[in-house]
Amino acid sequence: MWFAETVPRAIDDPETVTDAVVVLTGGSGRLGVGLSLLAQKRAKKLFVSGVYQGVDVAELLRISRQSPRELDCCVVLGYSADDTAGNARETAEWMAREGYASLRLVTANYHMRRSLLEFRRVMPEVALIPHPVFPPNFKGEEWWRWPGTASLILIEYSKYLVALPGLAPGRRASKPGR
Repeated sequence: MWFAETVPRAIDDPETVTDAVVVLTGGSGRLGVGLSLLAQKRAKKLFVSGVYQGVDVAELLRISRQSPRELDCCVVLGYSADDTAGNARETAEWMAREGYASLRLVTANYHMRRSLLEFRRVMPEVALIPHPVFPPNFKGEEWWRWPGTASLILIEYSKYLVALPGLAPGRRASKPGR
């Protein structure tokens, strides 16, 4: 219940300017929000993590109906991530190369808690501002009445539990006393 009730229902900080806007692929509306934030000068660059091989900036801008001339210079695509932990690692490497210290994270509201957990794990020194997107099919109010939303919350909560330190596959659990 705690997890479902704490899914973001609003954007807490829509104004702060960061070094980068980071969009995690995989959901409707995310790229459009990221491009809009970049166009509003909320960041220097937009990093899109988890892009399919073969997709380029011009194609993404065309798909999102943005003018390539205006934003082409400032959009960077990451191709190596295939899950949320991978998004965090890929973004951390890019942020380090750019010398950036702050980012606005754009992902679905139900995905935000786990995303922040993974991003904070690999970038504890980077200032993270969550910028949730609200998918139209996600029914946050009375979520238990909507089988699709209830299932999504349960799946995301399960993934969150696995992502907690010491529980994720491939990560060693810390020993008592450490």
